[in-house]
Amino acid sequence: MSVTKNMGLFLVAVSMIMVSPAFASSDKPGKGITVKPARATWNTGYFQEALVNRALTELGYNVKKPKDLKNPIFYKALTLGDLDYWCNGWFPMHNSQLPKNFEDKARKIGYVAKAGGLQGYLVSKDAVEKYNITSLNDFKREEVKKAFDKNHDGKADLTACPPGWGCEKVIAHHLKVYDLEDDINPVKASYEAGMASALGAYKAGEPIFFYTWTPNWTVYKVKPGKDVMWINVPKILPTEAQAVAEDRMTQAGVKGAVTDPVKLGFVVSDIRIVANKKFLAENPSAKKFFELFNLSLADINAQNTRMNEGEKSAKHIQKHVTEWIAENQTQWNDWLAQARAAAK
Repeated sequence: MSVTKNMGLFLVAVSMIMVSPAFASSDKPGKGITVKPARATWNTGYFQEALVNRALTELGYNVKKPKDLKNPIFYKALTLGDLDYWCNGWFPMHNSQLPKNFEDKARKIGYVAKAGGLQGYLVSKDAVEKYNITSLNDFKREEVKKAFDKNHDGKADLTACPPGWGCEKVIAHHLKVYDLEDDINPVKASYEAGMASALGAYKAGEPIFFYTWTPNWTVYKVKPGKDVMWINVPKILPTEAQAVAEDRMTQAGVKGAVTDPVKLGFVVSDIRIVANKKFLAENPSAKKFFELFNLSLADINAQNTRMNEGEKSAKHIQKHVTEWIAENQTQWNDWLAQARAAAK
């Protein structure tokens, strides 16, 4: 073999050594970087975290098992740099729980589900039409109270929130300010047990009246617009905590609402990723994915329903993630491609 040919082979080999890492780097921009996520204590947000975790892993990051934390503890840890992100920010609901130095150290980024955090009251559609129900005020009418009175105490029974939940206080506020304490009985048993009873009654042809939020499995079991309808509060009378976001207690474009807009009486929240600023600055690929990532409420509700029906282990959730990606492969590939391009 000639010296010239040897030299040519040597140059080709050198060029391959030089180019290969570049290819690897662009495909796995997070290689060698460990990420510290957290997730909220409510399991309706586990799916979102698992999807983002999978994406960062595909981008080459070493993603640690998420820490389950209450909101104020997470936000404090985030500003201290002990954690990098979570997918469970609800705003403006969580604004009052942010530490004073939040804006300096962290930021809200992207929209997992814009206006996805709905809360309110729903009534079976047949009953809405039969009794012309548009708001809580209609439960002052005797024929309406009688139709929803399960325990024969003269009040309409509302499947409400267990003691200690934030929504329990808001419901109690509503019953007081709208003068409904003698008309509506809030049933405060275990929420899952209460909703199981309500769904059983609905299947038996009885009218139902319940509080819920989204994302949640309830609105997958009984679909707004088809089975149930969101109803209004008589007028917006916020609690002290709600007053700062009074404009977000009325929402337009809500599917299955009796009016458009609908006065929900609860603050509508955007579900967002919240991340440490230093982490974002050092990881443009992760930042880009956070900006792009979003889910439909229908998809979240469907997954939450599977968890409610027993598929709630870590292995089950990973299976849900794999299936969702397969069903949305083009979108997923595009998000990852844009995230990889952001590192260049």
